[in-house]
Amino acid sequence: MVAPGLLEVRELSVDIRPVGTILSEISLQIPPASIVGLFGESGCGKTTLAMAIPGLLDPAAYTVRGGIRLNGRELLGLPERELERIRGAQIAIVLQDPLLSLNPVLRAGRQVAEAIRAHRRPAPDEVERFLAMAGLPDTARIREAFPHQLSGGERQRVALALALAGRPSLIIADEPFSALDVTLTVELTALFRHLRDTTGTSFLLISHDPGVLAHTADQVYVMRNGRILTCGPPTQVFREAARG
Repeated sequence: MVAPGLLEVRELSVDIRPVGTILSEISLQIPPASIVGLFGESGCGKTTLAMAIPGLLDPAAYTVRGGIRLNGRELLGLPERELERIRGAQIAIVLQDPLLSLNPVLRAGRQVAEAIRAHRRPAPDEVERFLAMAGLPDTARIREAFPHQLSGGERQRVALALALAGRPSLIIADEPFSALDVTLTVELTALFRHLRDTTGTSFLLISHDPGVLAHTADQVYVMRNGRILTCGPPTQVFREAARG
């Protein structure tokens, strides 16, 4: 049984016009200071759920029904101005392709500084601190680099630094390992666990890789065709799946 807490999604359904229902009665909980995995094949609706939680689905194309409560506050139905105050400061998102999160013509350090400035006045050396929190040791070089001058793993960590800059209680990471090799994947999973333990940040970690989630998540939800099939501790969930 998952303890109630930070985020509660209740019977969430999403329709897209003119296709119809693409998510059906999704329910999940994310406790404080936890990593919750969302596992499923490509096209099952994981990214749609990730975008629905902070209200990033275009209302002209999508209809969202059900409930999304953050710290007891209902998010569905909030005006866009209220949702803008929540995004970044309470819920941040890291996309699968970090180049979609980064401005190609701005240095990495300036982008982190602007992410901080969106919520408060940056403190001295705060940019370097968030880059270091994201696991980037050579912060002086990273700060002055443009995205195209960074490796894929470095870009992913800069995107994570942008997410951390608002000091959110929840970070949604959508397939953050898909473009990384095995070594970088292991390093990033360890970083997520370290951030959970040291900052109290919770993560919704979306992946189609059961090995990653088995070594990272405290709890796993399994999706298929827009529905939640099961949930539980990762070892239990994947053991049962292996048995068929």
